[in-house]
Amino acid sequence: MMTRSMMKFFSPSSSAIYTTLSSRLARINATRHTPPPPPKSSRAARSLTCTTASNPKSKSKSKAKHLLLLLLIVSLILLAAFLLIRATMSSSSSSSDAVAAAAAATFEKPRTVVKKLLAESQPEGDGATVRRSIGRYELRNLDPFLMLDEFSVSKPAGFPDHPHRGFETVTYMLEGAFTHQDFAGHKGTIGTGDVQWMTAGRGIVHSEMPAADGVQKGLQLWINLSSKDKMIEPRYQELMSKDISCAEKDGVEVKIIAGEAFGVRSPVYTRTPTMYMDFTMQPGSQLHQPIPEAWNAFVYIIDGEGVFGREKASPATAHHCLVLGPGDGLSVWNKSGEPLRFALVGGQPLNEPVVQHGPFVMNTRAEIQQAMEDYYYGRNGFEKARHWSSTA
Repeated sequence: MMTRSMMKFFSPSSSAIYTTLSSRLARINATRHTPPPPPKSSRAARSLTCTTASNPKSKSKSKAKHLLLLLLIVSLILLAAFLLIRATMSSSSSSSDAVAAAAAATFEKPRTVVKKLLAESQPEGDGATVRRSIGRYELRNLDPFLMLDEFSVSKPAGFPDHPHRGFETVTYMLEGAFTHQDFAGHKGTIGTGDVQWMTAGRGIVHSEMPAADGVQKGLQLWINLSSKDKMIEPRYQELMSKDISCAEKDGVEVKIIAGEAFGVRSPVYTRTPTMYMDFTMQPGSQLHQPIPEAWNAFVYIIDGEGVFGREKASPATAHHCLVLGPGDGLSVWNKSGEPLRFALVGGQPLNEPVVQHGPFVMNTRAEIQQAMEDYYYGRNGFEKARHWSSTA
């Protein structure tokens, strides 16, 4: 490549040297014979000669163009790869938000946890141990629920003869077996996974004792009866584990003690409208369970840990009772590496006064006084109480 000074040096008007050189060249050309005009075909030869003469420069330009095109293609490939990686990272980072949005869209008013209680062990009955959540001073009741105990009992401890009036007890065995008998002659044993739904009504006296060696574990829930049902005749509904309705969906299994889940309904009749379900969720699974909007509801965690209500909420662990706020459904996520098992319970509030004295639950103090006298004197439903004792 020539610099500007070199170009100036060879300029026609720049010096006498150029003039002298030009005149000499003119004389030399004049003394030469002018060649005859080439044939028409020689034009192609001249063109070929010219092309051949200029071929090194053409090749270098071609190489430069090819290199530039290659660089452009590589740049486009790198740009496409960058955009693809960025899109993949963006989609993966936003996938949890999308799942959360989908979960939120499942319910118009998703329920969240408004109260969390750890059920601590305390003595109960005759040498038995229970973890009480509902029915303690932090949570006296959750209409229509009066009490929830997770019990753990070994022989010879248990719950010997005692009365009830004005509510229902639901005993769900998690492990082992319990024998029940009452003053009306009813006797039976429920084992692991079995349920006894007892309506005490106007009055019953019964015992609940371990039926096997080792530790017997289970849940007992007390459900209030409305004032019109408190004095009905006692009745039982007993379900063996094999007869309890079950369903499974996307890594979530449920035993439906009462109510409906995954389109499957329990045959149990609930005088006070109630849902009671035992869920087991595998790692990575999620659940979206509808709950009637006007009902009160809670969760009791049996085993494992899970996230309840909001996907970004802190996980809750075993033996915690979670009171749920208002809404039309509950979402649950198992983000741990182990199965999560919990009971979901809901019920229609009675919105009536609750007066409780031990095993008697009525609407007024006068009714409680009446229940105590009826039990003591053996009348109004307790006629058989004075001459009966269990054989356990």
